[in-house]
Amino acid sequence: MSIQCETLKQPYATTESIVRRSFLGVPFDRVDQDKVVEMLRGNPENSKFRYIVTPNVDHVVRVKGNKPLLAYYDSAWLSVCDSVPISILARMCGLKLPLVTGSDLTSRVVKSVIQPGDSITLVASDHDLVRDMRRAYPDVRFDSIVPPHGVLAQPELLQECVEFVASRKARFVFLAIGSPQSEKIAHVLSQDSRATGVALCIGASLEFLLQNKKRAPLWMRRVGLEWLHRLVLEPNRLWRRYVYAVVPLMKLFVQEFALGRGRRADL
Repeated sequence: MSIQCETLKQPYATTESIVRRSFLGVPFDRVDQDKVVEMLRGNPENSKFRYIVTPNVDHVVRVKGNKPLLAYYDSAWLSVCDSVPISILARMCGLKLPLVTGSDLTSRVVKSVIQPGDSITLVASDHDLVRDMRRAYPDVRFDSIVPPHGVLAQPELLQECVEFVASRKARFVFLAIGSPQSEKIAHVLSQDSRATGVALCIGASLEFLLQNKKRAPLWMRRVGLEWLHRLVLEPNRLWRRYVYAVVPLMKLFVQEFALGRGRRADL
């Protein structure tokens, strides 16, 4: 039996259909990083708004405990796997999920897709990040907003972010204030006819790009241990997230496996 919820999409700027599958209760698009970059490279200025999410273990567990969040992922233009553990678990169920990490995707977009003169709207976690991006990429025009902490729980502040992004005409939108607030803003914007560009919900990816935070060595990333590297660097902030995610993730996997989903190899 195959994994449930297979749908075919006709994404923007490509003639190939992309398969979307549900795994661990969250949708994933079977598209690799090269194809995503190719699709983004063909995205023109002032195109209709769409957004990309990069669910990882934390996202999957959070959706399990808060079902309304699922709409943010279902409505995304692309939902790509940002987790080696999830990719491995999927493979055990016969489902191939290409790994497209938010950090690597963001780096490639900034370095090889964005052109001098492009307009980027940035919703940032702090003013230092905005300053550093402008210094690092002076040929790109950044319109930025730095919302206060707790924007998700304050509808008026979240709406300010939505209004700011919708009122700007940009090729890309970087939502860099963490999950699920970035996904929430993107979801609301997708229903606003004024909004343009492709939004990337990218967490701390810009900080890695600027080397304000150090990424794990390549070998750790390849074997799925980037989470351990981040935990060592930021134990006070991350230990609860990682520890409390293990049991719910395993429960979701057991349920997926026990239902017989994915027993047929996905060729």
